[in-house]
Amino acid sequence: MPINSFDDYPMSWKPDIEKCMGPLYKTIAQQLENDVREGVLTPGTRLPPQRELADFLDINVSTVSRAFKLCEQKGIICSTVGNGTFVASDAAADPFLLSEKNLSDIIEMGPVFPSKNSNGIIAAQMEKMIAKPDFPELFQYGRINGTLWQKDTAAKLIRRAGYDVKSSQVLLANGAQNAIIAVLAGLFRAGDVIGTCEFTYPGIKTAANMLGIRLYPIPSCDDEEITAENLLYACKNGNIKGVYIIPDMHNPTTHTLSETSRNAIADIARREHLIVIEDAIHSLLYDTPRIPIAARVPERTIYISSLSKVISPGLRMAFLAVPESCRQKLTEALYNMNISVPPMMAELVCRMIVSGDARKIIEEHRNENRQRNTIVDRYLKNYDVRGVPEGIMRWLILPSHITGEAFAASAYQRGVHVYGAECFAVGNAKSVNAVRLAVAAPGTHEQLADGVQLIKKMLDERCAGY
Repeated sequence: MPINSFDDYPMSWKPDIEKCMGPLYKTIAQQLENDVREGVLTPGTRLPPQRELADFLDINVSTVSRAFKLCEQKGIICSTVGNGTFVASDAAADPFLLSEKNLSDIIEMGPVFPSKNSNGIIAAQMEKMIAKPDFPELFQYGRINGTLWQKDTAAKLIRRAGYDVKSSQVLLANGAQNAIIAVLAGLFRAGDVIGTCEFTYPGIKTAANMLGIRLYPIPSCDDEEITAENLLYACKNGNIKGVYIIPDMHNPTTHTLSETSRNAIADIARREHLIVIEDAIHSLLYDTPRIPIAARVPERTIYISSLSKVISPGLRMAFLAVPESCRQKLTEALYNMNISVPPMMAELVCRMIVSGDARKIIEEHRNENRQRNTIVDRYLKNYDVRGVPEGIMRWLILPSHITGEAFAASAYQRGVHVYGAECFAVGNAKSVNAVRLAVAAPGTHEQLADGVQLIKKMLDERCAGY
């Protein structure tokens, strides 16, 4: 024990470095990671100031700084100017939401999938494509940026979501997650900071962590809106270089941004030279699309449209609408990741768009989602369960004494798979007791009703017993 410390020194964390193996900063970092994984340090715990911890351990403050930086790069801890360093809110959560567990006896309401009802339309279109005499040509390498016909077709789909793009702006990717990684790798560098909502799509978190990019949580108001004040604060104090936004049916909160917030984001992006990554994965589910952020500030926005949530997750296709200033860098990033999008998949998707099959499937999903959300509303009418009728997920706000993580674990034991808010938290996000419900994931309406009734029973029991 260093001579300048004592047993009851009032600190939230006291690492033991007496049996140090290897570089000291790595030992401290490993012990911090272990203590988080084992529950010794819980999410949200404020860690001692670096200089104070260095004094306690009788070591150089730069050693502590290196240890903390290593853990921050892994997403284990987070720090904000003026507030200190905390164990990240999602430090103990599994970032990969597609579980490999055998869920045969579980009602699946965790991963967000559209219903399977329309997959027959996709299969029929594929059979037509296979019958064409030039079908074998689709097994060759495709063009890096897709063919002109494919780009024209993609532009038509994006226009349906309210963004009037030119074909020359369109790039193709193997799904939205692939597109997100390409944007991060092509336009940002390790150490850069990107602003996001406090609770967001886990795929952006894993991608940023892999590339050494830090996410900065931007607080929202009680109505889930991002304000100009909070975004400007992130620019000034977080030194963000970009912002990742899901403007329609946000994952996981289901919120759709107002015109005011969209205008504010566009104005600030233009003024502060931010890159906006607009993930429009759910936008086509609306009958009447909202005007995208990209339409307001096209020179600063990377717009991503994907088919996984509006048509089928098996169609690993996404389209990016990009400003000319970013086109070359994103083309190179996509090439290095994809080489090229499989021509057979691109051809199938484009045939579905041109034939009207894609529109038909989206309409069927929209109607199916409305029916399923009616079931959710019927059983959970006495609880705060947020979302829109066309959405494929809901955000259930829990009573204040029930955490999302605890509720999800209990639900799994009873036979329902859901995800707690902790899985979606960014950095030291404010505590929200909530779970996400994937309403389109159960195979039938009956399974969905069974799952929602089990959730209602748990809520009733816990509220009555509190």
